[in-house]
Amino acid sequence: MLSPLRLISRVGRGQKTSSNIKNIPLLPAPLPLCSLPLPLCSLPLCSLPLPMPNSQLKIIELVEHQPQTIAREEMPQGVVEELRAKYGSAVKVELKDSKTGDRWQLLNRGWAGYIPLTPELGLRLQPKVPLKNIFGMLEYAYQLKSFQILQGLMDCQSLEEYCDRLAGILARNVSDRLAKGLYQAYLPKTDKLAGVRGRLDLQQAIREPWQVKLKCYYNERTGDIEENQILAWTLHCIARAGLGREETRLAVLKSDRALQGFVTLRPFSPKDCSGRQYHRLNYDYQPLHALCRFFLEHLGPSHEIGDREIFPFLVDMAKLYERFVAEWLKTHLPPSYYLKFQERVDIGASKAVRFRIDLVIYHNSNAGYPTRDRNSFRNTPYCIVDTKYKLQLSASDVTQAIAYAVSKTSPLAVLAYPAPSRQPLDEWVGNIRIRSIVFSLDGDLEKAGQAFLSDLLDRIRLNSYSL
Repeated sequence: MLSPLRLISRVGRGQKTSSNIKNIPLLPAPLPLCSLPLPLCSLPLCSLPLPMPNSQLKIIELVEHQPQTIAREEMPQGVVEELRAKYGSAVKVELKDSKTGDRWQLLNRGWAGYIPLTPELGLRLQPKVPLKNIFGMLEYAYQLKSFQILQGLMDCQSLEEYCDRLAGILARNVSDRLAKGLYQAYLPKTDKLAGVRGRLDLQQAIREPWQVKLKCYYNERTGDIEENQILAWTLHCIARAGLGREETRLAVLKSDRALQGFVTLRPFSPKDCSGRQYHRLNYDYQPLHALCRFFLEHLGPSHEIGDREIFPFLVDMAKLYERFVAEWLKTHLPPSYYLKFQERVDIGASKAVRFRIDLVIYHNSNAGYPTRDRNSFRNTPYCIVDTKYKLQLSASDVTQAIAYAVSKTSPLAVLAYPAPSRQPLDEWVGNIRIRSIVFSLDGDLEKAGQAFLSDLLDRIRLNSYSL
């Protein structure tokens, strides 16, 4: 019987093994794993079953904030109720009377992506932002821009194609890492052994001298660790989603089943993919975990279609815009400034009320050094920035920004919008100056970002001089 370590090394060199692989159903009528004479990682792609795409599929395109009506009989009541229950935040559904009879009115609330409703019907949510700019925003928001594995993605013609290519990139890179051997680490274990290993539980041995096996505490080197489990869970979710071309689905399924041979399958959240430590032995996991975070955040809640469980792919444009602006500023802010994203503010001694501020810009007193100390900025920030993915300024926007500025004793509050407002804001509210700035998403993102940064820094300097 091979140990997990020997098994990983043999599979990494392409040798055949007879190890048992967990039988976790992913797709309809999966190939029985117990009947496979070879490990799944050595099977040809053509032997792995996948559902065939439905040529009769009808896709309804919903442009952001533009209502569209369809005949009532095109969407059964049960489908409408499920759409309202699970995706009501993304799509608004109402029944409208017309001269031709009752019709469903669908409204995209500001999301991008695809929702499969039935085997014959799906919803494609189209934002008003150009597709190429959405790709650019995603690369900044999930810190993918610096990774060389993503070259050529700007040629995609749809968001589904973009996600398909990302899934293929993740599957191929996991397969490459499997060939090299998975990253392993030492984990603490406790077990009763015939011989002493690691540290012996001496007290128990004295209390129970008749016991043949000794309780030992030791560290075991294994590949069944969180770094690899995150990859396995993400590939498992993508495989169940049924996204992409047949070639991509085959590659995802192959890598998924190969990983499950020696990695425990357990769920992870998008937060588990960020804030991890990387070094020379696992540095290539960083882009893979970034891709995992991308998919785990945007694969929506599952629902049943026939005998398959389908995961829609959805992107909340408001959250994407917020994260994109934050990551863009982190990359381009001068060294004399320091940015905090989603800073938490507690109200009152009991801290029963709390909220998070999108962006807070501080003075970086450690700017003369190559590294930035997070605790080196002053308590009083230069300004707070609240991003708003909308076209028109509202009173609630101003109220929220003022509350943020007061909570941080900031002299300047900035509202960032993706398009110019009909009524630009530049007013004083008590001792706080509130202004609106545009980070446009229509043209070149880099040029728009430089214009936004220049305007923001000018307003910070002017407001500092006026105090």
